[in-house]
Formats: sequence, structure tokens, C-alpha cells
Amino acid sequence: MILDPLRAELAALDADGLKRRRRVIDSPCTPECVVDGKPVVAFCSNDYLGLANAPELIAAAREAAMHWGVGSGASHLVCGHLRPHETAEQALAAYAHFPAALTFATGYMANLAVAPALAGRGDAIFADKLNHASLIDAAQLARAEHLRYPHKDVAALAALLEKSTAKQKLILTDAVFSMDGDLAPLPELLALAERHDAWLVVDDAHGFGVLGEDGRGTLAHFGMKAAPRLVLMGTLGKAAGVAGAFVAADPVVIDWLVNTARSYIFTTAASPVVAATLTESVNLLAAGNARRAHLFRLIAQLRDGLAGTRWQLCDSPTAIQPIVVGDNHEALALAEALFQRGLWVPAIRPPTVPKGTARLRVTLSAAHSEVQVAQLLDALKALQ
Repeated sequence: MILDPLRAELAALDADGLKRRRRVIDSPCTPECVVDGKPVVAFCSNDYLGLANAPELIAAAREAAMHWGVGSGASHLVCGHLRPHETAEQALAAYAHFPAALTFATGYMANLAVAPALAGRGDAIFADKLNHASLIDAAQLARAEHLRYPHKDVAALAALLEKSTAKQKLILTDAVFSMDGDLAPLPELLALAERHDAWLVVDDAHGFGVLGEDGRGTLAHFGMKAAPRLVLMGTLGKAAGVAGAFVAADPVVIDWLVNTARSYIFTTAASPVVAATLTESVNLLAAGNARRAHLFRLIAQLRDGLAGTRWQLCDSPTAIQPIVVGDNHEALALAEALFQRGLWVPAIRPPTVPKGTARLRVTLSAAHSEVQVAQLLDALKALQ
């Protein structure tokens, strides 16, 4: 039967501890939630500042729905670019300290837009080996030569750039790596881009709103400013607490994307409710230093609390704090043991992470309390 090969593959995934399933959440995105009917404290959301359920954003969404309705009706270039979209793009550009910005329905679509628009056949894309799947897919979609360098290895990247005879070069990297929580060496990457007349495209999904002055992201963390060859992507469903993504760059680049980026041109624009809510979210991000300070206190509490235990954290200064376990089944068992204790921490397995590095991916939020982090620490110590 036609389904038999799929059943066999699913059974093989299950045997290897790689089969995935969805849990059903019966509550808003907050640390205290109801999952599969069980009350738990969640340490798995990317809602880093606790804005997903913020009263200010709920009020903004309600007001926008009453004024603009809920659908945009068409793609941006037909008749779907409403005033809330324009206002949100202006607010995001100003907050990120870039001259222009373009919004997308998702971060995946934003990444699929940029690389193919800036590189194609005869060109070369140089990508960190631990880049997010959307960046890998974007590089493949571009049909350029796809050269991957060892994680954060600036010397290896420099050697690849030196050897390349491509007419156009593009360096592609996450800013904060989503499964390790570490930072890309962005100043060194920009220096290489300038030396080799290359683009530098940075996916700051997990740094935007959290790192740097006023939470403006990983570029601000390193004291970097907008430049003609620098293209920034940031997602808006994580620290911003809403949905979608944006690309910030020189106005010429933004105009080029509007005219060539297929994942922008050939899709219905996001809801005006989302766009209007994003403008309010930018205000909260800019005024969010107290939230960020609390988040970093929680990060220190977790790291200090696990020092000297079996559970060694990766070298991450961010809200992403992975505990590498190794074996798929052991990671699943640990996650289940925590869940039975009322703590939801997901087991992350290949192909999301390299084989043999299955882990618990602890993510912290400004909405967590010190008591909740202490509860997680106590449970992890009891299970070591």
C-alpha cells in the first residue's frame, strides 16, 4: 500500500527516539500553562520578555480589529499594504537604527526572501554550519554555490572567501544560534565582508528585543551600526511577543526585495491586527530595560545553580540555556521526568541538532519568577 513506506519510516523514527508529537496548550502563552490537561511551568517558549500575553498588546489588537478588520485581503503589492503595515515598518526601522524595513508574515519567509534576492547562479553563499534551517533552505533556493564553514570559525571563512572567484559573495549567519544560545562573531564577519566586498546577512531572531542597548539586538550588543552591505532579519513572534518578521537594510536593498523577493510578492499580507499590534510592541521593547534586567538575573540564577552538577550548560549568555544530554532516549526520559514534576522543558534531537547532542533546551523569560527557576533547579538536581 502507498502508506506502508511512511509507516515504516515513522516506526524507525520512533525506535531511534526521533519521532515528534505536538502537545495541546489550553492557556495563553505564559510560564504557567495547561498542557495536555496538566498544569505546568513552561521553560520552552521564545517569549523572552513575556509580552505575548501583555495587556497593552491585547488592547492594541482589539482596537486594531475594530478599526481595520482582521484580514488584509491581498498581497502587499496588490491592495494588502494597509497603513498599519507602513507604520509598523517605520517603527521597526527606527528602533533597529536602520534606514528602512520590510515586514514579512514569518521569519522563515523573510529568510527565504533575502538570500535568493541577493545571490544566484555564479555567486557564492558562505554559511555557518549551525545556521537555522530557514537559512539553509534560503541558500539552497538561491542556486548559488553553498559553502559552509565550521561554527564561528572566522579563519576558515576567511580562507573560503580568499579562494572564491564568485562574482557576488554573501555571508549568511544567525546572530544568536537557536540551539546553543551562543553569539556569532559579527564584528569579524563584517570586517571580512568589507574586505571581500560581500553582503553580510544576519538573522537576529533570538537577539532582537533582548540584547544590546534598549534591546535593539545583537548588532547593538557589539556596537555595530547600519551599513550598505549589512542586512538584518529579526523575528517578531519571540521577544516582540506578536508574530511575523522584518528585514532592515539600506533603502535600495528594501526596494529590491519589494520587487524581487518571491516570498514577499506572492503571498497575502499579514493581518492588519498583527501589524498594528507590532507598533505597540516596539514601544514596549524600547521601554523594556526592567524586563531585560530581570531576565538576565534569571539567567545568572540558572547558570550559578547548575554549577558543579551533572547538568552542564552550554556557553550561552542568552535566554537559551541548553543542557546537552547526548542520547535521544535519555533526553526524552529526562524531559518526561521533568514534565511529571510539573516542568515543561523540551527534548531537542537530530536533525535540529547534530547527532549525539540531544539536549534539553531551557529557555527563560522575563515572565518567569525566581521561585520558578528555583523549582527547575531543584528538579534537575534531584534527577542527576
